Amino acid sequence: MKVLVTGANGLLASNLVRELLYSGYEVRGMVRESSNLLSLKKVDVELFKGEITNQADVRKAFAGCEVVVHAAANTNQWPTHYDAYKRTNVDTTQLLLDEAVRRGIEKFIFVSSANAFNPGSKSNPGTEESPFSTSGKSGYMVSKYMAQNLVLGEFRRSGLPAVVVNPTFMLGKYDARPSSGQIILMAQQKKLMIYPPGGKNFVHVADVAHGIVNAIKLGRSGECYLLANENLTYHNFFDKLRLIHGRPQLLLPMPRQSVHLAGALGSLYENVIGKPAKLNPVNARLLCADNYYSSVKAVQELQMPQTPISQAIEDALEWFEQYGYLQ
Repeated sequence: MKVLVTGANGLLASNLVRELLYSGYEVRGMVRESSNLLSLKKVDVELFKGEITNQADVRKAFAGCEVVVHAAANTNQWPTHYDAYKRTNVDTTQLLLDEAVRRGIEKFIFVSSANAFNPGSKSNPGTEESPFSTSGKSGYMVSKYMAQNLVLGEFRRSGLPAVVVNPTFMLGKYDARPSSGQIILMAQQKKLMIYPPGGKNFVHVADVAHGIVNAIKLGRSGECYLLANENLTYHNFFDKLRLIHGRPQLLLPMPRQSVHLAGALGSLYENVIGKPAKLNPVNARLLCADNYYSSVKAVQELQMPQTPISQAIEDALEWFEQYGYLQ
């Protein structure tokens, strides 16, 4: 059975390609012509270079594949308005769905985001039943929610065997961009780390890849699965990093009011300069919030592993060191 993976050079997808090959699947990885392929170094994968926004390229990429995992997306957090993400994250998903229906794809797996559901507290974390509100959400979050609705709607309309997976904040090897691993690189350069008052759910990217592979056979069509693990405050996370890596050496809390002030100043900078600031009001709110989720459904139905986040940090650091990111 051949699996098409879009955005195959990304953090998650490069781990997924390896997990699929290990599980005995043939894999075709769709990447852009200009893609950095460091994360796929020494991986025996069939590469197809094309644009997911181009119908002709999509049709060629689908040829001979029985399963599609749509992992490609614009994950930038700036600009914050929805229109910046609609074409790549929403319109392209519809293009792939149309081709999947046309070809009679056996399983279509859409990689959404945990942000498509409202988070909760540590004692009452967000689940697949949590409602979503666009209020205060970034354009990226809204786009993933809208694309997810397209996938679920196609299942109801045509019966396409589609499954949605919703990873939380992933860490691990093969983060060549780097993407979420920036949180490690940022902290390891500092002796003193000022951390915000909120927290989020962290997960080992290899566990997410394992869960997606299992979803091919075990995932119920029309269902969503939060691929999650540990709910940690930012203080908890940076303390784990300090114990593993020795950096940052000191941790200092940043008051909630200061985070929001920095976000407001960042918005002013973006409007005047036209370039992304380190903080804007949207991500300032996120840094102050409890962004916690439950992995119960994925563990029960997809047999998703729950590797300690300390191991994910160690794996990421090992890979970053190997390729010179820590210098």
